[in-house]
Amino acid sequence: MLKHLKSLSGHQNPIYALTNSGKPGIFFTGGNDKGVVEWSLEKMAFLKVLMHVKTSVYCLHYYNERLFSGLRSGELSVFDFNDQAVTATFQAHEKPIFDIITIPGKQELITASEDGTVAIWSLSDLSLLYRINVSADTVRVIAISPKGNHAAFGCKDGSVRIYDLKDYSLLHVLEKHSLPVTSAQYSPDGKYLVTGGRDAQLNFWSLPDYGLKETITAHLFSIYGIAFHPSLPYFATVSQDKSIKLWGAEDLKLYKILSIAKDTNGHTHSINKVVWSADGKYLITTGDDKKVMIWEWENIK
Repeated sequence: MLKHLKSLSGHQNPIYALTNSGKPGIFFTGGNDKGVVEWSLEKMAFLKVLMHVKTSVYCLHYYNERLFSGLRSGELSVFDFNDQAVTATFQAHEKPIFDIITIPGKQELITASEDGTVAIWSLSDLSLLYRINVSADTVRVIAISPKGNHAAFGCKDGSVRIYDLKDYSLLHVLEKHSLPVTSAQYSPDGKYLVTGGRDAQLNFWSLPDYGLKETITAHLFSIYGIAFHPSLPYFATVSQDKSIKLWGAEDLKLYKILSIAKDTNGHTHSINKVVWSADGKYLITTGDDKKVMIWEWENIK
């Protein structure tokens, strides 16, 4: 189902951030070496250092010819591909930014931070629209429902807080994780929200009521990434335990484990991020071993 295709080098320090671009086969990474790197799946190679930043990059998000970088300093940096330059850098939070996402229907950008707040920005001029005190501690991850009506915020206190995107009112507080929530994604069909935590568990919350559907002890340590295949009923998870796991999105069954411990190619340190290429042909993973790994999808016969 998935096989190792290539391991790419380019970073000198751990990689914390990963995102696709608007162009097929182009993706970006960032980490502890204070630079955002552009890569090509077609060439299977490092292309260039796109931009330099002052501090570590903790998250990246691409939308409409702009790349948003969330920094350890709490700054938000914006690279505009039309101008081929950084067009804005400003202090968005008091502490590190851990996640960024856009709400196209509202033309808004959301940032989540270690300061416990979520900030909502106008995409037109990057002005601050709202700042919400979501948690007393870190808000680590953001997930947006397929309909674009709900936002799920995963927090260090182990809770997942669901907000209505119409008015940013709090709808639900989901409490099942015993340790910080480190990953979250809605299933593409809108049937459930899946959250992963430092407790190594995946929790599945049914929609629209957000009732707990199932709990799976999925890894040995923190689950740092969840990524649904763009067209097939599977999702991948990555973990501090150095493994990649492939699951059925409908039956929640484990189909594949990729790790050195299973005598396959794999990361030697914590895996921090995972994305699928837009066409679903490749899975991309990054982590503390400074590597970008490309995994090729093979159809089951």
